[in-house]
Amino acid sequence: MNRPSVSEFNPRFQYYVNLVEEGEFFELFAENTIKTVGYFKSIPAKNLNDKYAIDKWTIKEVLMHIIDTERAFAYRAFVCGRGDAETPLYGMDENLYNKNTDVTNRTIDSLLAEFVTVRNNSTVFFENLTDEQSQFLGNAISYKVSARALAYIMIGHVSHHINIITERYLQHE
Repeated sequence: MNRPSVSEFNPRFQYYVNLVEEGEFFELFAENTIKTVGYFKSIPAKNLNDKYAIDKWTIKEVLMHIIDTERAFAYRAFVCGRGDAETPLYGMDENLYNKNTDVTNRTIDSLLAEFVTVRNNSTVFFENLTDEQSQFLGNAISYKVSARALAYIMIGHVSHHINIITERYLQHE
């Protein structure tokens, strides 16, 4: 799957796309999955419920946000990949979703198993799209988006949050 053109997503997602290295998409997707699991497993258990500020999420909540967002992006990619230009692809209220989940007592292994399951589902879906299907533009209300753009955004979104955790949560370790 080729890198999306700028006409396939809202410019506000360019940051995420830019975080994705050059290379073959499925290798990058698999590497991102492995890196994500390894990264979260490397964080000391004592830090997983930490926040870097009172109104911010814990590290486990950030991981749950990554999982929730993967699900949302996968659904949007599914709609695009099936050639549906009519179904509106609304955004999600990440703070509402966070407020309505509790990961305090979940283990990191449990959360990572869920991440891998969601990611594997996306991998199988993307592997079976034709080039034409991956480029079909769905209706994201105020802009058009393609399945392949969403695939690249998935990688960049995870990379963004790993960078945030490293910079803001773990910099004083």
